[in-house]
Amino acid sequence: MKKIVYAILFVAGGLYLSACSNGDLEKRVTDLERRIAALEGNGNSTANNAQPININDAHSDEAEHANVPQEKPEGPLPAMTFTEKTHDFGNIKEGDVVTKVFTFKNTGEAPLLISNASSSCGCTVPSYPKDKPIAPGESGEIEVKYNSRGKKNQDSKVVRITANTWPATNNLTIKAFVEPKAEATEAGPVKQ
Repeated sequence: MKKIVYAILFVAGGLYLSACSNGDLEKRVTDLERRIAALEGNGNSTANNAQPININDAHSDEAEHANVPQEKPEGPLPAMTFTEKTHDFGNIKEGDVVTKVFTFKNTGEAPLLISNASSSCGCTVPSYPKDKPIAPGESGEIEVKYNSRGKKNQDSKVVRITANTWPATNNLTIKAFVEPKAEATEAGPVKQ
């Protein structure tokens, strides 16, 4: 059993290292970690009766919404309404750091509390209002900073906002076409 867990951890670690090149991999690693914890918690299981893990299952709707309540909570709820949920920076140069401020309004009937904002890659850093609840009718901002260092060509990142809304998550997307740095050529004698 321990060999299986270590093998899964090895694969998950490899996936995590490449997560910046594919935003879905971070979700897959999280799902694999949850499955490993479940396997470790079941001391009576053996390698023969362990369920096979399909990495592609981590991207399914079931895995993505496993921790989300299946029924809408009762009572008044807040709602996040964004002026835009996708922003395209257009063409930028590799190494540029660009910022987008997404504006939203609480169009619900209860105070809005944002509990987390996370991105699909470490190159994308969101900041959000953590200090106070946002009353119904009030607006707020989520700033997303994108560092294009090491990126090339078309790139897209997702920022996942978790709040006391229904559903509990909202996704924001940023896009850019990153123009690679020009390769430096060595100056030397010209051969004839």
